[in-house]
Amino acid sequence: MKVRIAAVQYHLRHIQDWEGFESQVDFVLDAAAEYRPQFVLLPEIFTTQLMSFLDVTDVRRAVRELSTYTPQYIELMKRHAEKHGYHLIAGSHPTMRDGNLYNTAYLFNPAGQVFEQDKLHRTRWEKDYWETTPGETLSLFETAHGKIAILVCYDIEFPELARQMSEAGADILFVPSCTDDRQGFLRVRYCCHARAIENQVYVAMTSTVGNLRVSGLRMHYGQAAILAPSDFPFARDGIAAEGVVNGEQIVVADVDLALLGQNRLNGTTIPLFDKRAELYDDPVKVVAA
Repeated sequence: MKVRIAAVQYHLRHIQDWEGFESQVDFVLDAAAEYRPQFVLLPEIFTTQLMSFLDVTDVRRAVRELSTYTPQYIELMKRHAEKHGYHLIAGSHPTMRDGNLYNTAYLFNPAGQVFEQDKLHRTRWEKDYWETTPGETLSLFETAHGKIAILVCYDIEFPELARQMSEAGADILFVPSCTDDRQGFLRVRYCCHARAIENQVYVAMTSTVGNLRVSGLRMHYGQAAILAPSDFPFARDGIAAEGVVNGEQIVVADVDLALLGQNRLNGTTIPLFDKRAELYDDPVKVVAA
């Protein structure tokens, strides 16, 4: 089964109100729909663009105020998923639940259903300045176009999560990210490549680009990419498609899920099958040398 993925490099620019945000989202999601994708991916915390018109002198309070826009955000994304008939991985959005702030990724399907995946590992900024709460549950979403998982930015740097999802049957890992410099971006990008190779899955990532007049969010460095296992049936360099660094762009690629099953059995290497699980149950042997 072939599916098409569209990953949006979302440009953060100053806006005056919610209507300015909605107008930009309408533009990029309508544009993505013209490629007739089954999946559309937006970046991590791209809704921080709304902080353009909030009082951000106290960033901890401001990000919690941002969560008051959650109902409007959900309705906007639901409308696009239903209108265009695609699955929308709508980046992530700071969301309050039971008095705690989570960095939550949302999945919207064409039937109007809404699913959540909290970020499980927090960056230092999220811990120290936003004081977010980490998620506790990792979900595998079974769609009509394959099984998918969402690992939000830093979560892709923990290979155990991707392995768990792949062993559970994931075909595509979606990685919405937000990074302020090249080093941060490359940590995420290189880990996405590694996870695709280790687990013989496709990995789609995208990032915010542009800038905001908000502490911790002033600069952004990003690029979208759709990555494949590194073997003969796939793209020569494991890159099905990638964007121009720091540009406002939609990156599109077709991926063949049937190739994954074949590669997991007959690939040049088959790491998903060859893993020796018994080795991981034993403690490390420490040797005085």
